[in-house]
Amino acid sequence: MAHVKKNLITKGLSGILGGTLVFRNVGEKTVVTVAPTTTKEASPAQKNHREKFQQAVFYAKAQMADPVTKAEYESHTEGAEGPSAYNIAVADFFSAPDIVEIDLSQYLGKRGDTIRIRVTDDFKVKSVSVEISNDKGTEKGNAVMQDNKLDWVYTTTEDNASAVGNKIVVKAYDMPGNETKEEKTL
Repeated sequence: MAHVKKNLITKGLSGILGGTLVFRNVGEKTVVTVAPTTTKEASPAQKNHREKFQQAVFYAKAQMADPVTKAEYESHTEGAEGPSAYNIAVADFFSAPDIVEIDLSQYLGKRGDTIRIRVTDDFKVKSVSVEISNDKGTEKGNAVMQDNKLDWVYTTTEDNASAVGNKIVVKAYDMPGNETKEEKTL
């Protein structure tokens, strides 16, 4: 791949030339690559990936049209040499949050007990929900992000006579709506 800097002839040039060269702009650079060729029909996995990429493009365009979310994505750029806010939004669409840890050490089945969840994402975790189920019913609610921006804490709202055998379901969501789910049984 060739990179052209400060060339008056190719500066700002984009598109395909003669069916063999592709020009595109990345930050302050004009990048020249060989035009892609397709020699066979796409596999089902390739078609699926192309469809998901198209959805990512629509998502990124919508985020760039909203000044608030555009500013959030722009805050994660690395300047002219790094990825653009648009590219970060596209990448964010493909990456679900990671539930790193569910700390149940402070949950004893009493109202006001806490469950701490550590969640990471390549861009931003939007919300974390907790569901506690047993033979008597289900308690649901949202965890609250802590000051360290990594941990989320859910405070229980109901007494639970026997926490043994309870199923704890944690779901984490990012900006594009990707969901990660993890279950634990006490």
